[in-house]
Amino acid sequence: MTRTGNELLPRWSPHIVSWFRWYCKRYYFPPHFRALRLLLPVEATDLNPPGPLVVVANHPSWWDPIICALLTYRYPDRRIFAPIDAKALKTYRFFKNMGFFGVEQGTARGAATFLKLADKVLQEPDTILWITAQGKFTDPRQRPVRLMPGLGRVLARLKSPATVFPLAMEYPFWDEKLPEALAHFGRPIAVSMETIRGEPEWTDLLSNRLELTMDELAIAAQKRDEYLFETLQMGKAGVGGMYDRIRRLTSGTVMRKFDGSHAAALGKTKEQPNP
Repeated sequence: MTRTGNELLPRWSPHIVSWFRWYCKRYYFPPHFRALRLLLPVEATDLNPPGPLVVVANHPSWWDPIICALLTYRYPDRRIFAPIDAKALKTYRFFKNMGFFGVEQGTARGAATFLKLADKVLQEPDTILWITAQGKFTDPRQRPVRLMPGLGRVLARLKSPATVFPLAMEYPFWDEKLPEALAHFGRPIAVSMETIRGEPEWTDLLSNRLELTMDELAIAAQKRDEYLFETLQMGKAGVGGMYDRIRRLTSGTVMRKFDGSHAAALGKTKEQPNP
């Protein structure tokens, strides 16, 4: 655990977190995806307001922690904490130094652990509690969106202001061999002492807001238009193997820069990620 003031928080090593983000960005993401794209326009409301934040994300695939790690580049000065199934944490032990804390699924002890640590995380002004609140892998088209009840309980008993952001993710195939990683931050929800909601009201509100955010992303994804998105990270394009080697060699003989993407073959402009 990491001591901050009088509170004990899950272990969070800035060096290990920085290395993991860099590794995902430089080596792990590019061979598996065409690009990471964030739906525009990003809400006019600041995505990094003062005080603790809660990100409530859907959970479509195994790739979610990797994509979330890349999205946390937007929060360089914050500590990110996230619950994870206790059994999974035993398998992926390196997560223990990155703010992940194990929670036993479906038990009273697991619920108590989650409430205790979530409360402590949200007492700190520079933290984000990042949650895949569906609790299991769920297809992004499944409706209605149902969330585990624990987060509603945390927000109902919160004693200080905070901001909640719904986050939708999905991984469609567009024009290339590899899938797109698409993300969308929805309209934020302010948590304050003036807004009093019980646990069921919070759970319903979060479910509805996350569902709306997922619907907005789904509509944009179906348009298959990269210019609706901010490109945060580029991956690889092209068929690969001998076919692309031949295309590259041919490109060199005619003094053209090789672009192996299918979009280039169709005459589309290849975009670059934002720095």
